[in-house]
Amino acid sequence: MSASTTVVRPAPSVYTSPAFWERLWRLSGIGFIAFFIIAYAIYGTQPQIGAHGDALVAFYDGNRLRILIAVALAGPTILNLMWFAAAIRTTLADAGQDGWGAAATAASAAVGGLFLLALTTVAALSYSIARSGEPVLASGLNDFAWACVVVSSFPRAMLIMSGTFGLWRAGRISNALFAAGVAAVVLVLLGGIAWMSDGPFAPAGVYTRFVSPLIGLVWIVVVTRVLSSRGSATRTGW
Repeated sequence: MSASTTVVRPAPSVYTSPAFWERLWRLSGIGFIAFFIIAYAIYGTQPQIGAHGDALVAFYDGNRLRILIAVALAGPTILNLMWFAAAIRTTLADAGQDGWGAAATAASAAVGGLFLLALTTVAALSYSIARSGEPVLASGLNDFAWACVVVSSFPRAMLIMSGTFGLWRAGRISNALFAAGVAAVVLVLLGGIAWMSDGPFAPAGVYTRFVSPLIGLVWIVVVTRVLSSRGSATRTGW
């Protein structure tokens, strides 16, 4: 006698299909925006460069729980950015524009790395450093976190440029959207010169805190709409 060798296959599920995962990745820009806005609102207003020890202790130690919650929420924000760049990469690869897709992947990795560095710094300040009685160290790390945000303007501009140029070359966006994307690249690049001692172009000024991030968020909304307009996936890469 021989045992039965019948294989029972699980019923197909929508959650295991390539189309489901492709759509999820192509909508990750919306997830990025949602987590970013929530974390940004919870985090509050970080002390400016050169802030005194009392102001640093009041912010980082006085708002310790709030800051650490914001840092935890910022983690999925960065992950969604990586998935968003991956969706751009596969879209451009399908259109024969993989060079621009590779540039988008590299740029998103640089942006994510800088923001992880800034998040690690503010988390350490809030967790213990700010109340350790070392105001010089706390002030230096606070300034370092702002510097990471300013320097991130360059890879953020590269991400916008690679996505805009790649989608335009692939025929996925109009000339008008391409022109708007080029304008966004220039405006985000301007954030890299925000080294004034005060005013809108100070590291903690209005341009760094509001204008440049808003430009990036609008661009992500537009590109997410372009990506999600694609038909169902037939690729095995998802």
